[in-house]
Amino acid sequence: MPKITTAVRDYRVAMMRELMDRCRLDALVFTTPDFFQFATNFQLDVWPWERPVFAVVPRDGEPFAVMNELSTNHMRFATEQQTVWLRDVTYYAEHPRVSQRLALAPQLPELLTSSLAARGLGASRIGVDVAHPLLAAAQRYLPELVLRPALAEMRAMRWVKHAEELAVMRALGALTDWVQDRYRENIRPGRLTQELDHAMSALMVEEAARRFPGEDFDILKCWTLAGPASASPHGDGAACGARIAEGDTVVNLILPRLNGYYVENERTWFCGRPDDRQARLYQVAAQATDAAVQAAVTGQRVCDMDAAAQAVIERAGFGDYVFHRTGHAVGLMLHEYPEDMAFNTRALRAGEVYSAEPGLYVYGLGGFRLDDTVVVGSEPEVIVKTPKTLEYATVG
Repeated sequence: MPKITTAVRDYRVAMMRELMDRCRLDALVFTTPDFFQFATNFQLDVWPWERPVFAVVPRDGEPFAVMNELSTNHMRFATEQQTVWLRDVTYYAEHPRVSQRLALAPQLPELLTSSLAARGLGASRIGVDVAHPLLAAAQRYLPELVLRPALAEMRAMRWVKHAEELAVMRALGALTDWVQDRYRENIRPGRLTQELDHAMSALMVEEAARRFPGEDFDILKCWTLAGPASASPHGDGAACGARIAEGDTVVNLILPRLNGYYVENERTWFCGRPDDRQARLYQVAAQATDAAVQAAVTGQRVCDMDAAAQAVIERAGFGDYVFHRTGHAVGLMLHEYPEDMAFNTRALRAGEVYSAEPGLYVYGLGGFRLDDTVVVGSEPEVIVKTPKTLEYATVG
């Protein structure tokens, strides 16, 4: 089973130090769930808007964190499993107690002040992912502390994946292919779409337990849209009781996460033989996906992936059916950075990971979208292998 080890930590720390040197920073602070995991390899079990967290990575010295006490035992588990990159954690409490006194949530500015000062960062320049009000409040006690917005630079560190990250994503992609085969076996007229998705999710959990025992696996969503509802990329808001009908175009999404990393595998199916119009729309959508994948080449522009897919669609005369960009990066979030594929003119780097998911949406008929997760390289690597032929997509 591919794992995320300290090799990934060292890779990221090197990028962080380069960023700090370039921006003349003494430390970085990470406060959002995705960036907290990026810095520590710990998947938060709280929402930071409700229970704030702070992971601090100094230019020199060991990282440390301030966290809510709710995470105490979760952090102990992670430490025992040797998956977390933190040893120095200070906890704060939600309410006062007679014993085991901790700082309370209202005292967080003071706790941050003492944590920074005790580690020699009281008069430092610190890069932050967001303009956090509690960090700003700490500046009242540390007047020489400078908080420098660094979100753009922090996002850039997440573009190129380490080899171990890619290995996890490949393993997850293979699982999604297995699940798509199960969908193909189970799509039939009259079946409730929500029941189908829950059944496929259960099968995926069982298969994941065989493939990844003891790892951190969960499912964001298995989601099926059938018939006219699939003409909206996110459905019609009336999924309860929706059933697959003979002749329907069916779009499904498989969106799992393994050890913090997402993969997208989305396909279009036909419940019965498609008519000529359905077949043509499907073939153009598949060709557009392939064109986007083929443009995921090191040195080409990010926007070239979108442009390649759009060119296929425009040539077919289906430009009016496009309502979203061709894709986005994938990683610690399902929609990862960069998120502006259609307008981003920088050069692609080897090891970036994107979704290639151009879609066509015909009101009254349905949607046509095939989503491949692709790794950028001199030869693009598609890490989901579910076939995109019309024959394979035709069920029954």
